[in-house]
Amino acid sequence: MSETLRIGFCLSGSFCTFERAYTQIRHLLAAGHEVTPILSFNASSVDTRFGRADEWVDRLEQATGRSALTTLTAVEPIGPKGLFDVLVVAPCTGTTLGKLANGISDTPVTLAVKSHLRRSRPVVIAVSTNDALGGSFRSIALLKNIKCLYFVPMAQDDVVNKPNSLVADFTRLSDTVACALEGIQLQPLVFSV
Repeated sequence: MSETLRIGFCLSGSFCTFERAYTQIRHLLAAGHEVTPILSFNASSVDTRFGRADEWVDRLEQATGRSALTTLTAVEPIGPKGLFDVLVVAPCTGTTLGKLANGISDTPVTLAVKSHLRRSRPVVIAVSTNDALGGSFRSIALLKNIKCLYFVPMAQDDVVNKPNSLVADFTRLSDTVACALEGIQLQPLVFSV
């Protein structure tokens, strides 16, 4: 990935992985890419033990030098105007997976994906959900078969206490983006830690 990319970086509400996502945003910026933060309604408004929503928005805007897109009207032009070369959804919750798998575009993140895909441009998803091998498994399987959609390799993060949970290896996000731009799914998709 030597050329400068325009990357839309979507965050949905898996708040425990925001720091990992932020680290990858910093790596993408350090590599010379332009990154625009896009936040789901929950990501931009819900305070948690992992930080206040307004602080996360400020932190992302300060790091990227770009205003966060947090409304449906802000993300709708992504596809028509060809705003990004690649769209990343990291973290991607089970709810977001379900909405994407069923064509529901009622949040800034899901509408951003729908709008971006209209130009057949790559979308990279970094799963982070406690029910990936349960209720969300069907959504992952459906999305795996969608053209231009790629997953960051993922693994079970706690097989004893959370046997249905999968979390993407955020350190492999840049490699997944590079492969996605070539139309390739980085392998192995699911690995053992």
